[in-house]
Amino acid sequence: MKALIQRVSQASVTIEGVEKGAIHQGLVVFLGIEKNDTPAIAQKLLDRLIHYRIFSDQEGKMNLSLRDIRGGLLIISQFTLAAETRKGLRPSFSSAAPPEPAKNLYTFFVEQAQQQLDQVAQGEFAADMQVQLINDGPVTFLLEA
Repeated sequence: MKALIQRVSQASVTIEGVEKGAIHQGLVVFLGIEKNDTPAIAQKLLDRLIHYRIFSDQEGKMNLSLRDIRGGLLIISQFTLAAETRKGLRPSFSSAAPPEPAKNLYTFFVEQAQQQLDQVAQGEFAADMQVQLINDGPVTFLLEA
């Protein structure tokens, strides 16, 4: 499981012209689910993400977590993160989880996040989405579990 996370001052996701979700300060998470991922792996990644210290403290150092700042979380499913890109001129998606198990794991990830955080927004699994964000920093990390 891979999570491309971006620290944002605001973000939103729109589907067919309708805003589906939005947050202010927090993290946008592009979530890639692979064949061997499990709920235990998803929970481990979520726990790490919530406590990952990438927000600035009063001295300007990355020392605060999403939980510390009570920030928002916008979760977007993105199967392209599971692509193999090391060779060739076209990505291979052979390591991506099939749609049904991936959707179930995405739903699990979102539900677990909602139980732990006050502000959780989401896209729609397998939808054509437009994501707008203001990357704060810019700060972007790839977390893998």
